Amino acid sequence: MPRKKYKTNFELKPDPIHGNLTLAKFINNMMQDGKKSTAERVVYGAFEIIEEKTGQPGLTIFKQALTNAKPVVEVKSRRVGGATYQVPVEVRPERRTSLAMRWLIGFAKARPEKSMMEKLAGEFMAAAKKEGSTIKKREDTHKMAEANKAFAHYRW
Repeated sequence: MPRKKYKTNFELKPDPIHGNLTLAKFINNMMQDGKKSTAERVVYGAFEIIEEKTGQPGLTIFKQALTNAKPVVEVKSRRVGGATYQVPVEVRPERRTSLAMRWLIGFAKARPEKSMMEKLAGEFMAAAKKEGSTIKKREDTHKMAEANKAFAHYRW
């Protein structure tokens, strides 16, 4: 049980190059072992690769990929009378963004390219075109919610 009543939200500073809060949050999610400069180098390097391949700014491709990857509904387990039901619930806006970021990073790591910059750039471009593993994960989440729509009355 926490002693404080409410969680205080951390004031996030925008990223140094583009001045974007969402990108700063993504860089923080990319960061491992507190190595923020390495995470920034990887993300900005991915943006450069995107600009070379598509001719569009990396930030717009990133925003498009993030928007396409955000889930609208998901399922949560709810125990009712000894049975566990997968109840579809709407996803809060902050959770939508964090899920999309987590999926983009996770599926980028699983890609076969050599460097993390190339992997991330590839995943961004695929998600921006509404294809790739991240979008498949989003579609699977939506299908699960659609299949379990009958249990929506168990929503709490």
